[in-house]
Amino acid sequence: MTRLADHPRRVATGIALAAMVATGGAVTLGQTATPAEAAPTMGTDYVDLVKELSPAVVTIEVTKTRQNASMQGEMPQGGPGGDFPWEEFMKRFGMPNQGGQMPHGGAPSQPMQGAGTGFVISEDGRIVTNAHVVSDADEVTVTLEDGREFEAEVLGVDEATDLAVIEIDADDLTHVSFGDSTTLQVGQNVIAMGNPFGLGNTVTTGIVSALGRDLNAGPFDDFIQTDAAINRGNSGGPLFNEQGQVVGVNTAIISPTGGSVGIGFSVPSELASEVVADLVDDGAVERGWLGVQIKPLSEDVARALGFDSDGVMIEAVQDGTPAEEAGLEDGDIVTRVDGEEMTGPRDLTRAIAVKRPGASVEIEVLRRGDAQTFTIELGNRADMPA
Repeated sequence: MTRLADHPRRVATGIALAAMVATGGAVTLGQTATPAEAAPTMGTDYVDLVKELSPAVVTIEVTKTRQNASMQGEMPQGGPGGDFPWEEFMKRFGMPNQGGQMPHGGAPSQPMQGAGTGFVISEDGRIVTNAHVVSDADEVTVTLEDGREFEAEVLGVDEATDLAVIEIDADDLTHVSFGDSTTLQVGQNVIAMGNPFGLGNTVTTGIVSALGRDLNAGPFDDFIQTDAAINRGNSGGPLFNEQGQVVGVNTAIISPTGGSVGIGFSVPSELASEVVADLVDDGAVERGWLGVQIKPLSEDVARALGFDSDGVMIEAVQDGTPAEEAGLEDGDIVTRVDGEEMTGPRDLTRAIAVKRPGASVEIEVLRRGDAQTFTIELGNRADMPA
């Protein structure tokens, strides 16, 4: 049995990344957890706070079985052959090439294991982790700090945010709650907990290095950057503030070596809590869809139009979409959505994505110098053409 440590997703350059997005809804999970009085004062350590929080941080082990039908012949340069998505699995779990050979037909199935981290959000066993930790796993095992092991059920996975919720059959568990990531400031102390390299529960500390990081992992990037050490196996672990509240879900690192170089990224709790609430509700995240291709409003175009405010240019309106039915046109400049100012494409994408399909939104545009307002009933992002 090959045993491997989980790590955040990688792009071709070796930088570990993951996508994220906002959704609608609010979370009320685990609101009784993590007493604020445990917060240390300046100049003290985190001993008491860690004692309060660590029972809620769990180790997650997953097993994926290689199918015989996908193990025929030699492995090509890009990874093993067959229909199984080996390349993606190796990216997520750091699987070695093993000499470039795959077992031939007739060989027994070979289970492989990966490890990650999660945190308990309800006393009856709901746990948040990364999607890439548990996606498509045959078996998911959760180990608590006290050594108890449970088989877990995957309640829902959202690949776009790299978030997932799993559940174990347990009661009276120590659990933690989401805090408000919108109040974070650069330089603020944070605490990361996780299972790096399969070692077990490990605590690291650091500060918020930056906010609103866009890693080009997707249209909804809005990461918290921290220098608290995050390594393979920390995926899905919590980033705490000094009040013991989860302000981020550790998801990605930038590293030329695969180890921590002090540049880690977390999904903000403002977004993670909404996704988690949707996954707990029905196992899926539904997002609104407008049906336009957009681009930033360049200074030259704005100047030519005599427009001195921020906005987003609609480059193309797709046929048969809510945008077309409502009357939006190519070249319209979106200035506000439901009264919220749009400063760039990411603002517009997120403003629509946080709405539910079927929701009505008011979109203010500038068309050939004239301000117009459109009320649009959003479609479902899942219905977007491929």
